Amino acid sequence: MDWVTDFFGFERNHYDRMAHFSVGFYAFAVAEWLWNKKLVANKFLLFTYPVFLIATIAMSYELVEWFYAAQSNAADAMAYLGSQGDIWDAQKDMLADTLGAIVAVCLFFFLGRPQLGNDKREEHGE
Repeated sequence: MDWVTDFFGFERNHYDRMAHFSVGFYAFAVAEWLWNKKLVANKFLLFTYPVFLIATIAMSYELVEWFYAAQSNAADAMAYLGSQGDIWDAQKDMLADTLGAIVAVCLFFFLGRPQLGNDKREEHGE
C-alpha cells in the first residue's frame, strides 16, 4: 500500500483503514441471513441491524485495544495500537468499519434482495 501513500502524499499508510472498511462488508452477509431467515419485518431493521452490529463489533475491538494499551508499558502500547501518531485512530477505524457496513447494506438493497411485505418467495411456494 506504499504506492497509495506515495501517490496521494499521505503521511501514513492507509492499509489499516482499507482493512477496517472491508470488515464492514460482513454486514452484507448479516443482512442476507436476516432476510433469508425472515428475522426482520421491515426494511428499516434490515438496513440498520447489520450496520449497528458491525459498528458494535468495531467499537468492542477498539475497546480491547485500549484496555491492552492501558495495561501495557508505553512502548508496547504504541507498537500494538499502530496508530502512527494519530490520536483519532480508533475513531477513524470505527468510522471506516461503519462506512463499509453502510456501503455493503446499500449494495444488498441495490441488488434487489429484500422484498419484505411483498415477498416473491411466498408467491412461488418457496
